[in-house]
Amino acid sequence: MTEEAGAAPHLGLSRRGLLGLAAGGSAAAIALAGGAFALGAAQRQDGEAAVVHPFFGAHQSGITTEVQEHLHFAAFDMMPRGDRDDLIELLKDWSYAASRMTAGLEVSATGAVGGPPEAPPDDTGEALGLPAGALSITIGFGPTLFENEDGDRYGIRDRRPAKLRRLPAFLGEDLDPAQSGGDLCIQVCADDPQVAVHAIRNLSRIAFGRAKLRWSQLGFGKTSRTTADQQTPRNLFGFKDGTANILADDAAALDEHVWVAEDDGPAWLAGGSYLVARKIAMLIETWDRVQLSEQERIFGRDKGEGAPLSGGTEQTAPRLSGLDAHSHVRLANPGSNDGTRILRRGFNYVGGNNSLGRLDAGLFFLAYQRDPAQFIALQRKLSTDLLNEYIRHTGSGIWAIPPGAAEGGYVGQPLFS
Repeated sequence: MTEEAGAAPHLGLSRRGLLGLAAGGSAAAIALAGGAFALGAAQRQDGEAAVVHPFFGAHQSGITTEVQEHLHFAAFDMMPRGDRDDLIELLKDWSYAASRMTAGLEVSATGAVGGPPEAPPDDTGEALGLPAGALSITIGFGPTLFENEDGDRYGIRDRRPAKLRRLPAFLGEDLDPAQSGGDLCIQVCADDPQVAVHAIRNLSRIAFGRAKLRWSQLGFGKTSRTTADQQTPRNLFGFKDGTANILADDAAALDEHVWVAEDDGPAWLAGGSYLVARKIAMLIETWDRVQLSEQERIFGRDKGEGAPLSGGTEQTAPRLSGLDAHSHVRLANPGSNDGTRILRRGFNYVGGNNSLGRLDAGLFFLAYQRDPAQFIALQRKLSTDLLNEYIRHTGSGIWAIPPGAAEGGYVGQPLFS
């Protein structure tokens, strides 16, 4: 990231946040970086203004934000014996650091090359000199944050959204508990993978002693679009994905299908959303032996243009009766689901190979919706999808995504009011 360019007024990292960055270093050797500074866009090395998505606002960035090229997603569990103050302090520290990094700045004012030489630098430094990279940081709260083995540890059980429950079991899934759930989640998207990894790395350091990383996932190559000027991307099966996704300029659809309304309850979540994440393994080698006509029948679209097999071009609304009754497009279409829609924001992933020498690859599926029932209904509808022969759901999680933080505040602040 660039050197100090100014940012919004903020309190700075707490002492425990700085201790986390030092990973056990002496508190006496670390100076608290506070003070006021004005938010400014980072500059690219060639002098052109970088794309900056401000952290503060009515909604969190990373939902309707133009989908970037890379993802680093992480789920965290709060440490045992932590209390309400620990949670609030962590959210304040994360919000402060996120507001700086999304602006193209280092994680704190002392940066990667400042501060006492006897202590680790506050910023790990691998993004030093890089622009903001269209970085967005989105923070969410899982069901277990509101009620866990210790009961109502954070004093928020009675403010838990009634709709925030563990997802039910779905036909054909084989979930790995080590790749599922989490008290908190952070979705980081950026056009530069190093910027994305840098964000999660430093937010994890800040959490030291208060929360620990439960699992994480890297993604590349977006598999959906959120703006009309973006081309529809392709998944690892080679098909265009997310053609009919909700777009950022469709305010009516967002209000109906994505944003939690004031009368939905609870009040602190109004303007937020619900996130469902699913890690979906693709049986690449099996798929690659399927003839083209069968691949197209399974999806319900031709592989080249992306047009529905019922005719037209990619953007032509499919004639459902002209598709196989169990094709993916027909089953997922709002016309087959009483108008139900979700905002998709997925990424491809490749994690090397498994013990059989086959690619560990697939889709990290991210869905935003006003009510988790939307995702549940669609997933149950897809139980007869022809595509199920070639995919396996191996990871899962659900989180409430609070509205955006007010400038100088922190994500989730109304929850603790």
